[in-house]
Amino acid sequence: MDDLRSPPELEPAPPLAPGPARSRRRRSWGWPLLLLALAGLGFILVERARNAHRFGRGARPTPPQSVGAALAFKGDMPITIDALGAVTPLATVTIRSRISGQLQSVGFREGQEVKAGDFLAQIDPRPYQVALEQAQGTLAKDEAALAQAKADLARYQILTRQDSISRQQVEDQQFLVRQDQAATVADRAQVDNAKLNLAYCRIVSPLAGRIGLRQVDPGNYVQPTDANGLAVITQLRPISVIFSIPEDELPQVMARLKAGAKLPVTIFDRNNTHQLATGVLDTIDNQIDTATGTVKLRASFANADESLFPNQFVNARVLVDTLTGVTLVPNAAVQRGAPGTFVYVVKPNKTVSVAPIKIGPSDALDTTVVSGLSPGQLLVTDGADRLSEGARVIVQNGPRPATTASPTAAPAARNRRPRR
Repeated sequence: MDDLRSPPELEPAPPLAPGPARSRRRRSWGWPLLLLALAGLGFILVERARNAHRFGRGARPTPPQSVGAALAFKGDMPITIDALGAVTPLATVTIRSRISGQLQSVGFREGQEVKAGDFLAQIDPRPYQVALEQAQGTLAKDEAALAQAKADLARYQILTRQDSISRQQVEDQQFLVRQDQAATVADRAQVDNAKLNLAYCRIVSPLAGRIGLRQVDPGNYVQPTDANGLAVITQLRPISVIFSIPEDELPQVMARLKAGAKLPVTIFDRNNTHQLATGVLDTIDNQIDTATGTVKLRASFANADESLFPNQFVNARVLVDTLTGVTLVPNAAVQRGAPGTFVYVVKPNKTVSVAPIKIGPSDALDTTVVSGLSPGQLLVTDGADRLSEGARVIVQNGPRPATTASPTAAPAARNRRPRR
């Protein structure tokens, strides 16, 4: 009954023990510390491996690189100027009739080679023959009138000394004689003009060259004002090429010409692959084109084989000068980077060293070395992108002796302007 009347007193629960919470905190901080320790250990191991490789302890050495090489050599460097040009005939003549008339005959074949004075065409001469005869008749009439006037003047002069006629009549006769003399002079000019027109009926070639396509057929009426004329004759031998160079290149060309040098000019085809002709520089234009900053030059060629054709687009190469006895290296050996312009020199122990150099003129094959290199040194020409100072190399097939080409050789490889 007492148990029903008053509930039993509850004892307070004991506080929770802190052990499990602290354990969870330790686990949450333990893993990051473990990972950090492992990372530090890995870093130490990697650094040890790098140091061992760097100082040659405990690491396998890097295998030597396979490279191509060539020797620096002493040779000649041609200084050339490349330019685009067009074949231009020294003379081109449009054959026109100098008189009006019917074209009776043509004495040439299209594309024929003609010489100066060769017969080309015949104009109907009959109207001009009639005009000549008329002029000759007028001349004969005026000459007879002049003879009569002179005879009368002689008689009048005798009579005036006898005081038989007046002095005025003698003076009038003198003026009449002068008029008849002037008439005969005019008549002779008309006769000469008629003879000239008659000669113009026969058309001949004014120069040697090749005649083009016929523009008028026989039977047509031709006039001096015809735009196309009868045909066109173009001189092919000799022939010239006109090309332009930048005004910056002009001083060295002018200096060589003033020194009396004859500058050779080599002509290549439009693709710059085949040599067509060789000649000499003739002249330089008297002004610079302000729109393009270039000046025109003309070179002449014998063109015996007619390899140059009028209005043909070509590539011209002028040999301005030649540097003799200079150090040359293949273009592939020249590198550019942080040290500037340099080459990799292969040492006797089969390692390479960086050699800074100063370069001069170059062509499509070789480059002139002004300083920093001597002939006979072995240079890397292939595989330089994988090298660094002190790298070990293996030269493939031994060193190749570099050779320079003449100014007229390897036109396909020389299609860019030499650097200066």
